Amino acid sequence: MKKRPQLTGRAAILAVVVCAIAMSLAYPIREYVAQRRQIAQLERQQAEALKDLAELAERSKQLDDPAYIRQQARLRLHYCGTGEKCYVVRDPARQAGRPKAGATPRAKAPWYQTLWESIEAADRGDGRRVEAGRTPAP
Repeated sequence: MKKRPQLTGRAAILAVVVCAIAMSLAYPIREYVAQRRQIAQLERQQAEALKDLAELAERSKQLDDPAYIRQQARLRLHYCGTGEKCYVVRDPARQAGRPKAGATPRAKAPWYQTLWESIEAADRGDGRRVEAGRTPAP
């Protein structure tokens, strides 16, 4: 009995043709997938841009309304209409850094004195700032 070869000429040609078809289709399929991905991304961007446009159109409608403009002027600028009595209530938490009404404010040295004292401190080389009104210790 004669042993048949495992790979015939026809099978080899068929394998070459299948590989050639697969290789010729690989690049177009890859490009197709990349373009679909890009289309999906652009559709998301378009949807987001349309949403932003709708929000801006709504905001534009608000800004065309005189009642809304008056409301914003009162809230943001503390605007008070003619003949109205308006009061501003201050937040005590924001006032914490300010001196109290009965306290005497500390005298601040003039800018030129502070400048001169910083020059003297630099000449001495100690790099410490001299407090206003005091003579530096040698």
